[in-house]
Amino acid sequence: MPRWLITCLSLGVFLSIWEFFGRDINPVFGSYPSAILAAFWELTRSGELPAALAQSLQPFAVGYALAIAIGVPLGLVIGRFRTMEAALGIYVMAGYAMPLVALVPLLMLWLGLGFKVKAAVVLLMSVFPICINTWAGVAAVPKSLIDVGKSFVASDAVILRRIVLPATLPYIIVGIRLAVGRAVVAMVIAEFFTAISGLGAIIINSANNFDTAKMFVPVLVLVLLATGLNALIGAFEQRVAPWQAEIAGRDN
Repeated sequence: MPRWLITCLSLGVFLSIWEFFGRDINPVFGSYPSAILAAFWELTRSGELPAALAQSLQPFAVGYALAIAIGVPLGLVIGRFRTMEAALGIYVMAGYAMPLVALVPLLMLWLGLGFKVKAAVVLLMSVFPICINTWAGVAAVPKSLIDVGKSFVASDAVILRRIVLPATLPYIIVGIRLAVGRAVVAMVIAEFFTAISGLGAIIINSANNFDTAKMFVPVLVLVLLATGLNALIGAFEQRVAPWQAEIAGRDN
């Protein structure tokens, strides 16, 4: 059976069960797919949802792009050179373990309540998974490959670019995919703590008005956004690292 058909059947069963049992729940405490779809149409027709989505995506895109641009080179350098690992590795691990939400009030003092602080929150919450996975990928590169490069008198920069980076690509892609979820969460958190705007504003205002169906709309939009980005990253991986699917020992 094709994978897409299994996915569609799974979603159909899940939505049917949710619709059947959701109608018996008090609307204050929950909702069901048809009511959420009606609220989605209302928000889209009024223009509120597209405007909020565009407002949220701007800091998300900037913060997530910066996380990739910083995390991948930093992970490559830390994983390749022991001196850099000893000097910077502890900060990367500490940043990943730290509850970064606690830094939001401080970032608000530094950057204000607008676009900059939201992009900074997304950057901080998504850069460390990318860096750590890249670091782990570099550490997993077989020493024999490095020795081949050295035998051809390749410089460290050439070995890093032509040997280490291609071998590390699957790890980098995994880190980027993991960072998607953290970036989406960071975007909503930033909108909750700073100037209430975007999709976070719809969630808060709907919750304050006990409009559960309307509150679910931006939540599901965020789920679809993260799922779609993961699918795009997976397609990108198949394009830049097609050998990974062939060597993976997964059953069809």
